[in-house]
Amino acid sequence: MDRVILHADANCFYAAVEMLHRPEYDGQPLAVGGDAEKRHGIILTANYIAKRRGVKTGSALWEARQACPGLVIVPPNYDQYLRFSRYMRDIYSHYSDKVESFGLDECWLDVTDSVGIRGDGVSIAQEINRKVKSELGITISVGVSWNKIFAKFGSDYKKPDAVTDVNRDNYRQIVWPKPAEDLLYVGRATKRKLANVGIHTIGQIAEADPSYLHYMLGKQGLMLSVFARGEDKTPVAQENTDAPIKSIGNGMTMPRDLVNDMEVKMAIYMLSESVATRLRENHFAGDVIEIFVRDNDLMGFTRQHKISSPTNISDEIARQAMQIFLENYRWQKPIRGVGVRVASLHGERYPYQLDLFQSEERREKQLAVDRAVDEIRKRFGTESIQRGLMFFGPEITPRKRQEQTIHPHSYLERGNQAFG
Repeated sequence: MDRVILHADANCFYAAVEMLHRPEYDGQPLAVGGDAEKRHGIILTANYIAKRRGVKTGSALWEARQACPGLVIVPPNYDQYLRFSRYMRDIYSHYSDKVESFGLDECWLDVTDSVGIRGDGVSIAQEINRKVKSELGITISVGVSWNKIFAKFGSDYKKPDAVTDVNRDNYRQIVWPKPAEDLLYVGRATKRKLANVGIHTIGQIAEADPSYLHYMLGKQGLMLSVFARGEDKTPVAQENTDAPIKSIGNGMTMPRDLVNDMEVKMAIYMLSESVATRLRENHFAGDVIEIFVRDNDLMGFTRQHKISSPTNISDEIARQAMQIFLENYRWQKPIRGVGVRVASLHGERYPYQLDLFQSEERREKQLAVDRAVDEIRKRFGTESIQRGLMFFGPEITPRKRQEQTIHPHSYLERGNQAFG
């Protein structure tokens, strides 16, 4: 029996969340992008009003304004987007325990085991569509199919606020006539290579000799052949075993140059606390700690280290980050900027191998302390409780939380294999 796979994609997600929190812009073209005051950055997403007037994702701010006079550009608020992403996954979890994120705004669901209780895949997709709209105030498009690739194609096929069923009876009519670039992982370079040999549609990829695609594109050619024919069999990951993003990090240019290890330690602890707080807020933990350092000549480097157990504990992140710094910086020049990132994220309940040389009891106590601090700061403000370390150099440790940076996953890096 075929699986029943859904792919749910929030429509203009960042812009939709911003519109909920900025009702004064209702009916106006709005985009989420870089720093509008400094006039730099790109458009991350735009609402449909702006898109209809020519605003495109990835375009420069000045290009977007030129295409759409009167465009409202707001900076990204990743805390809000992470929160809404979590709300959507909470809704999806009522329909399956197999929910795999593909970025903040997209998820696959394997609802095969729910069909006998809740109806067929289309009925479940329509119910989820209505539930997200009524509970969260944003819309999603849902694709329904027997594999992940065609389910994703279905969610892109009709927008906004739609459900598309791509099944074994209609996929040749719906999927195959579409341009090759509509297939997952056919980018501009691959599109150009395919066009050079007369392959312009998904159907032509499906009908091409797989060995020829392999000769032309390498392993990717075989993968695209499998995708186009609907033969992808990769499973949907179990709920809470993955995170919708692969890393969370904070970095800042310091108010003045840092000149010794103690000053760097204060900066690293401040940034680590902010990163750890966001990890806990969104129920993530990661097992790769990374730092970024830039000197006052604007020369920088990045170093990372994999730890034995996923963490969202402030002290563990800070200690590891400081150790990486001490092992890699020789103080030829003062430091202008510092960043801390936690990567290789998992759901907080992701199972991991215990370390014989690490006290889990002590880690649980540290986590409990961090959560208590989170609650105090939530109620009384960030400055209500601080590490004593921070008061040795208050002028270099601003109390506000720095802007968060996040990075999405790709389909391939999760270990998905379409063939072999």
